[in-house]
Amino acid sequence: MQLRLDAADRLVELVEERRGPVPVDEAARRLFALRQAPVGLARSLLDEVVREDARVAWRGDAIGLATPLGADLPIERATYVVVDLETTGLRPGVARICEIGAVRVREFELADEFHSLVDPRVPIGPAIAALTGLRDSQLRGAPKAEAAVRRFLRFAGDAVLVAHNARFDLSFLDRETERLVGARLAGPVVDTAGLARRLLAGRGTRFGLAALAHFFGTAVAPCHRALPDAQATAEILVGLLGLAQERGAETVADLADLAAPRVRKVYGKRNLAFGAPTTPGVYLFRDRHDQVLYVGRARDLRARLRSYFRTDRQRPAVEGALAALERIEWRVTGSELEAALEELRLIRELRPPANARSVRPERYVYLRRRGSALVCTQTPTELGPLRSRTRARLACRALDGASDEELADPGLALPRLRARLRDLSDCRRYEDAARLRDRIEALEGVVRQLRRVQRLRHACVCVLVPALEPTFVRAVFLAGGRVSALRTLPPGEGARLEVDAGLAAVRTDFVAQSHLASEELDALLVVGTFLRRPPPELRVARLDAEEILRRAEDLRAPLAAAAGTRARRRAA
Repeated sequence: MQLRLDAADRLVELVEERRGPVPVDEAARRLFALRQAPVGLARSLLDEVVREDARVAWRGDAIGLATPLGADLPIERATYVVVDLETTGLRPGVARICEIGAVRVREFELADEFHSLVDPRVPIGPAIAALTGLRDSQLRGAPKAEAAVRRFLRFAGDAVLVAHNARFDLSFLDRETERLVGARLAGPVVDTAGLARRLLAGRGTRFGLAALAHFFGTAVAPCHRALPDAQATAEILVGLLGLAQERGAETVADLADLAAPRVRKVYGKRNLAFGAPTTPGVYLFRDRHDQVLYVGRARDLRARLRSYFRTDRQRPAVEGALAALERIEWRVTGSELEAALEELRLIRELRPPANARSVRPERYVYLRRRGSALVCTQTPTELGPLRSRTRARLACRALDGASDEELADPGLALPRLRARLRDLSDCRRYEDAARLRDRIEALEGVVRQLRRVQRLRHACVCVLVPALEPTFVRAVFLAGGRVSALRTLPPGEGARLEVDAGLAAVRTDFVAQSHLASEELDALLVVGTFLRRPPPELRVARLDAEEILRRAEDLRAPLAAAAGTRARRRAA
């Protein structure tokens, strides 16, 4: 089923790239990497994909985008189902649905209602519990997500789906619907948030559910529970439908167009990202002079690159890079860790103007004792390196008059400084308190970074991740606060030679130093990020040859199985 869904995604992308129907034989060749695909064979390969996905349809012996069912219905004759979900978090697939509420709207009147608690099978976090009022005891014994979503789909039928910030709710429903029936939700979707922004432009600046409920004077106040929020959204929808008709909207398709976000100019450049693989790697934005404007990394290159051309605006520097973009270059890596290290190297070498993180070790500073105070210096010491000179200077000011113990370990000064801040506030010396507050915040940031770097300096490990070549493993040797070596371990006896070479590099480079070189900081922090939150494909071993080889074999087994599956798929 997942293979079919992935094929449908690639097929939609191919049709968008061609900006029109794609001949079935060409689609089969592109999707299944076939040298030749007679029309009959291609049609049989793609028939199930097209039949089960509502986004595409047959156009003779070609495949094009489908017209959503019900899009041509007049606004006043359509039936709408307004839905709202409560979830345990924000990410579909990680977070779970815990409540579904829905209201049917027919002929501009609120009709039937649907409500179901859902057992998410995971504990609700304290933040979600405080926001919604739901408790684990209430959800224990409630229907599972599969049963609740199946009941909701029967309730919704062929109605037009409506939600406030529909992208969030529909992403969770799509996820569950894929698991149930192997297809995504069909039919048009109307987002009341987008519709309100278009129809109420100039009459308000806030378009959240609570603000719109106040604007329209709904009988039900939204309260972060599924059914009341759906009821409030349904009343808002009725008001917006009338305004849409005043604007000349006649059909559901017109309504969906009004609710859709306005297309950004960079949307026309989305074809530059077509063909990007779904693997980890780095990407470079280049202008018409082939100069690099921006460098980034991604776990999924295709998803990340496509995200730049959606409705969400990027920060100003990246928006400028997108405006000047003429070509996207991507380089595939075996893992996200290797992509992160490659991104760091490229940023340091190319200095792209749109990258917020300018890797310039020559600007990093250390803290050095001078008399009874600390000062910033370029001379390496145990207290550093620190990326922000401004934060380091504020931290030094916070330590004026500190004891010898506090100067040696700045974190010891924080309790005393916080007590001083409370005294200044109690004495209503607010300006002095504000200055001290800023210095304490800077010192807290410096202490966090120093402690993190200190922990990483004591880490002596080998980090193992997949290499670009199938069944090969990439080994990152970390010791003495630096990445000492990167080696590729092949299958067989060659792996031991590479491991021995890596350990020899560690022994050569490992010198007990009292400070960390500034040029080593960024790579150390990158590896530390992956050690703190390791992805599933990462393995960690002590700097012992036998343990490294054993952990490499543990990683190589699933890589070999995946490579065999891909080979069989290509052969079929």
